[in-house]
Amino acid sequence: MPQRLRNLEFWLLLVACFINASAIVLVQLGALGHIDTQLVLLGAGLSVLVFGLHVVMRFVARDADPFLLPIATVLNGLGIAQIYRIDIAFGETGWESASVRQIAWSAIAIIAAITTILLIRNHRVLFRYTYLSGLVAIVLLLLPLVPGIGQEINGARVWISVGSFATFQPGEIAKIALAVFFAGYLVRNRDSLSMVGTKFLGMRFPRARDLGPLLIVWALSMAVIVFQRDLGTALLYFGLFLVMLYVATSRLSWVVLGLSMFLAGALIASQTLDYVHARFQNWLEPFSDARYNADPGGSYQLVQGLFGLANGGLIGTGWGRGSPDITPVPQSDYIIASLGEELGLAGLFAIFALYVLLVARGFRIGFAGQDDFGKLLGVGLAFVVALQVFIVVGGVTRVIPLTGLTTPFLAAGGSSLVANWIIVALLLRLSDTVRNHPRLVIDG
Repeated sequence: MPQRLRNLEFWLLLVACFINASAIVLVQLGALGHIDTQLVLLGAGLSVLVFGLHVVMRFVARDADPFLLPIATVLNGLGIAQIYRIDIAFGETGWESASVRQIAWSAIAIIAAITTILLIRNHRVLFRYTYLSGLVAIVLLLLPLVPGIGQEINGARVWISVGSFATFQPGEIAKIALAVFFAGYLVRNRDSLSMVGTKFLGMRFPRARDLGPLLIVWALSMAVIVFQRDLGTALLYFGLFLVMLYVATSRLSWVVLGLSMFLAGALIASQTLDYVHARFQNWLEPFSDARYNADPGGSYQLVQGLFGLANGGLIGTGWGRGSPDITPVPQSDYIIASLGEELGLAGLFAIFALYVLLVARGFRIGFAGQDDFGKLLGVGLAFVVALQVFIVVGGVTRVIPLTGLTTPFLAAGGSSLVANWIIVALLLRLSDTVRNHPRLVIDG
């Protein structure tokens, strides 16, 4: 069985690398009219690293899920191809181009995934570091607020920079630490959170004295909105806790309470904080002259992204044939709109299908385990990817207010790449442990 799983992964990786190489070649033919081997060779270097991870797994994680690594590879490669296409439009080359930096960050991220696989031989080891993970998450969240280190970019203070080094978003790593902390905490305290309370509207609501954890995470999320000016990250953290709390207790009342609290907080913030109010106004009235021409913080970016998606139609303009560079930051916040314009609705659906498969495998891994910690951790890590994709795509398509999060694996950004490759590595380790030791149970 282990040999069959790894062989399947090997052939899927070959297909993934072929898709990625083809994407870069199509971008060059569409935008330049000829093939430049430099970026193809850089992409080949990434393929070597990916196969290096595959070889490592043949020795230390032979029973791991065979689909996660190929899916992550394809998503990462498609993102690099689209970023490269935008570099061509902007006339950027060399290290100054976002695509070359993305390849460098991808290499670092894959190495981080290899390191994670080698260092963590059993996911249950993480259970010992529950509260340390919570402390690490808090420190990472506070770092952008430290004078001299934190940086404010595009109105959000979620970045750090040390000297001349590239900026990094510690909140991306914090979401992994929070998932570990929430999983360990809920395993230890699930019984008290599941105590019988008052029945209302067919649901059992918790007692007032049991609301402490929910109130603390809600307050933390509101603090992110107020001090870091980042609505998307706040929603990501709070949504992660709610889902893991529901999985741990099987009580829908927690979700109802949590959503009500977050919506109330977001509504109050929209009336009291100017930048949140502007986001809501852009969402509600993007085509009005006042909002479209507002500077800064107008709806110009949102509207241009919608026009780009409309221009792509069903099958897209073709790689290198659209005008994604008209939309501001098309390589990061709006890479979904860029891909939608050149690959069309069909191309976006294919990408979304990859995300669905990635998340579904993560849920399957979580629920296949017999220990509660592994179950919560697997579901939490998979859900954080799903929620982040929903927040980004929902904002770009005007389903929800725009938040500014990055699309996992696709968007330009080193911190996001490193975090999401570590998530894949943890899910791979979790799947291997579940298959090797299905009956071990952690008693919180």
